Amino acid sequence: MADQKQTPPVSKNGGVFIAIVGRAASYNAAMTEQPRVHMLVPAAGTGSRAGTAQPKQYQTLAGLPLVVHTLRALARVSGIHSLNVVVSPTDERMQALVQSDPALRGVRVWPVGGETRAASVSAGLRQLTQAGAAPNDWVLVHDAARCLIQPEWVQDLIEACRADPVGGLLAIPLPDTLKQADDQQRVGATLRRDDKWLAQTPQMFGLGLLSRALTQAGLGVTDEASAIEAMGLQPKLVLGSTLNFKVTYPDDLRLAALVLGAQENQT
Repeated sequence: MADQKQTPPVSKNGGVFIAIVGRAASYNAAMTEQPRVHMLVPAAGTGSRAGTAQPKQYQTLAGLPLVVHTLRALARVSGIHSLNVVVSPTDERMQALVQSDPALRGVRVWPVGGETRAASVSAGLRQLTQAGAAPNDWVLVHDAARCLIQPEWVQDLIEACRADPVGGLLAIPLPDTLKQADDQQRVGATLRRDDKWLAQTPQMFGLGLLSRALTQAGLGVTDEASAIEAMGLQPKLVLGSTLNFKVTYPDDLRLAALVLGAQENQT
């Protein structure tokens, strides 16, 4: 990673986002160091929409729990300082999975997850700070259920955003015609799609900036970029892949299993 400081984020109105630097000498020293890159995987959800008897992150795909595919891919990304998973306070399975898999050596499991994704991410950011992460370190938040993620896609995001004043996310242009429904579930309008993108993960932002954004936006935001946008900032869109879909519904589980099986046959 190039030895450089992050420049202040630029807002939509052309103003400059001013970071308040703490008085402590240790804080000031941390701000001058080369930013490190941390991965944060919120995995405290129940996965009810997937229609499985257990949380979807533990659903078996190609012989392994879904989340293991995710974590193994992230563990192969070069230049990552730490890989961290946030789980429910009652979850004991994740730690056992990590400890039993040599490919996941060094992965940290934090049982501090909350009721919402934003609550879990916020708790994970606090844990990162307590573990010594600096406010200007980068944090890449990735959905546990995007189990087809490839290391090169994550690397593309890091390279595209490491010098960006705001940060960004993987996303793909909307390929289908977009309809807006009325309250009778009939088409109320057809929307332009040429400027529409489907947000994916990872989403990459500075630890301090993202912490403030989530605090201000509240726990109802569904992704990190939304919280950053609420501050008047514009995250960068970095082209992802259609295969980087989030396993949400039963059909997604079947499709992910087919893709993983095909990938296994190619190796």
